[in-house]
Amino acid sequence: MDAVLWIVLGVLLAVAEIFTTTLFLIMFAAGAFAAAGAAALGAPVALQALVFAVVSTLCVLGVRPVIRRHARPALEGGEQAFGVEALEGTTALVVEPVDVERGLIKIDGELWSARAYDATRSYAAGERVQVIKVRGATALVWQDEISTPGALPEAKR
Repeated sequence: MDAVLWIVLGVLLAVAEIFTTTLFLIMFAAGAFAAAGAAALGAPVALQALVFAVVSTLCVLGVRPVIRRHARPALEGGEQAFGVEALEGTTALVVEPVDVERGLIKIDGELWSARAYDATRSYAAGERVQVIKVRGATALVWQDEISTPGALPEAKR
């Protein structure tokens, strides 16, 4: 029965990692699965908890830094960015008026909620803007002075 509880905890932590994408909770999920293995072998609860703590700590201190170190150079080494980092610097088309509180833009055919990067600015539908930063699922935009009116939005890198 203890093994099932550890497996459930491991699955919950792994699912939570999908939403955080920090590579932190998955390390505890690994610890929970290791504790489930100890429970399946008949280890007492105290030893299961110790296995969970040791494996989780080793993963956080040993594995996570290695993964992060290998993920960073791709962005810093001049290679093409991926994920939301790839959106920063791209040109977008305003679909619904954008101001400091709300707005909607189209980036490469996808609709994104948007806010004006400068609180004093607003952008009308049809204007071109540049994505300055992405926070969560919201793009912070600024006037695109590079694009010509009527030009298709393209990624600027």
